Amino acid sequence: MHHVDFEKLRMSGAGKAIAVLTSGGDAQGMNAAVRAVTRMGIYVGAKVYLIYEGYQGLVDGGDHIKVANWQSVTNIIQLGGTIIGSARCEAFTHRSGRLSAAFHLVQRGITNLCVCGGDGSLSGAHTLCSEWSGLLDELVQQGTHAVN
Repeated sequence: MHHVDFEKLRMSGAGKAIAVLTSGGDAQGMNAAVRAVTRMGIYVGAKVYLIYEGYQGLVDGGDHIKVANWQSVTNIIQLGGTIIGSARCEAFTHRSGRLSAAFHLVQRGITNLCVCGGDGSLSGAHTLCSEWSGLLDELVQQGTHAVN
């Protein structure tokens, strides 16, 4: 049996920001997953964001990305579907959409993204992860050109 040092775990996320999104079709357990990620993130001292309407919300940014607190996820386990919504996202299938998504993550200092969904959702997460360095380089170049 593993011994968990809860005191060590308690502030291990300090200074970090994480986000959670749900993608694809609604499924049982999505709200439970959102609640678990949110509350554990808060417990370890991280700033937690909820991304509304899945990858579409990540591409659009703005009010689709909101800071969560303990109460944000109270009484949601018994609800069907997903409280933060899910949407098909054509834009995320294109690099320009993923670049926008990367910008919105960087803008808020989000270092970790939890994606709850099926095969398509996780394929999207894998693509974003594999392109991450290139997307950041491109954002830096755009920023440099914007200043000049």
